[in-house]
This record gives sequence, structure tokens and C-alpha cells, in this order.
Amino acid sequence: MKIAVFGGSFNPFHIGHAMLADSVINELGYDKVLFVPAYNPPHKTLSVNIAPEHRLKMLELFCKQNKENHFEAEPCEIKRGGVSYTIDTLLYLNQKYEGKLEGKFGLIMGDEVAAEFHKWNNPEGILNLADLIITHRYPDESFILNNNQKNKPTGNYTGEYPLSFDPKDFKYPCKFLKESVLPVSSTEIRSRIAEGKSFKFLLPPVIYDYIQKHNLYRGL
Repeated sequence: MKIAVFGGSFNPFHIGHAMLADSVINELGYDKVLFVPAYNPPHKTLSVNIAPEHRLKMLELFCKQNKENHFEAEPCEIKRGGVSYTIDTLLYLNQKYEGKLEGKFGLIMGDEVAAEFHKWNNPEGILNLADLIITHRYPDESFILNNNQKNKPTGNYTGEYPLSFDPKDFKYPCKFLKESVLPVSSTEIRSRIAEGKSFKFLLPPVIYDYIQKHNLYRGL
């Protein structure tokens, strides 16, 4: 089985995430995408850190309604707690799927993250366990300027934007999907919810319903 790993804060998970995962299945031939919500991302401080269990539950609901069984929510980072390092997750998943995995895991990331991959904890170890799948993300100035909802970079990380990325200059082997992400962001969605603006069609219906039911991201 070919498995891709898609980590992130997913705060909240939106249609852009879903579209990228579907592209990895259909365009690169993977059988399954594991969504791995971070407990505590090492490269940023979450501006709106709702309970990790909410972020995990939203992913579980989305994956459950996918009848093709291509998507699965993986809770290992939430259960592990602490800082969520990718190398630790890949080592765990390598044991969990021993004997079931075809080749290496695919590791999905946006180009704004890939631009600082050399700063990650043990990038060489990650490459021993995973093939990098990088996609282009589209910055949206309307929400980048909203400091209340924007995540803050930590340590020596620059942050999401502005960063330039050219796959020809990337020193690590990778597959680059240029047109696989919709111009939607979790930051934009949090801003719209907090400001009472429309956001319904930026999310899978089950996640929209969950946010409404639990009154998440409002008044922030």
C-alpha cells in the first residue's frame, strides 16, 4: 500500500486540504492519505489554539464520510503530546505499517514550509523514511494582514510568507505539484468566522456543522 502523510495544525481543516489530498491520490497513485494533526507545531505558535481534540475530531468526521476509504485521521501526535516533530511521527508510522507499506511514505507539505525544510529536526532522517511531495500555496494579502488570526513563527523560522520557492533550487529530492491547492487558508477562515462573515463553502459540510455546533473560532 502506498501511503502519504499530511501533517499540520488543521485549524480548521478546509477544502484546500481536501483537494490536495485528493490530488495526491489521483495524480500520484497513493492508496491512502493519513491526516496527522499536530499537538504543538515546532515552527509556529497557533494564534487560535482550540482544544487539539476538536481538530482531531473534525478530521475523523471528514474521513469517515469518505466512502472510498482513501483518507484516515492519525491521532499519534495528539496522543503523544509535546512538540510534534515529523521524524518522531514517521518512525512511529514506519513501525505501525511494517509489512504493509510499499516503498517510502509520501510526506505532503506546502512550498512555504519546504523553503525552511533544512531547519527541521533531522531532515536527513526524514528523507530516509519519506519522499517529499511539495505543492504551491497562494498567499492572500487580505488575511496575512490580520495579525489576530495569523500564526506566529517560533525559533529561527521565518514564517509562512513572503518566501520564494523554486523546486529547481531545492537541494532535496521531491515531487512538485504546482496546481493542486485551492487559494484557501485556515487563517482566512478563522478571520471570517470571528468577523461574522460567510465561510460555509470553504469547508467540508461535516466540518462546517461541527464548528457551528461547538461554536468554535467566534469572538476571537
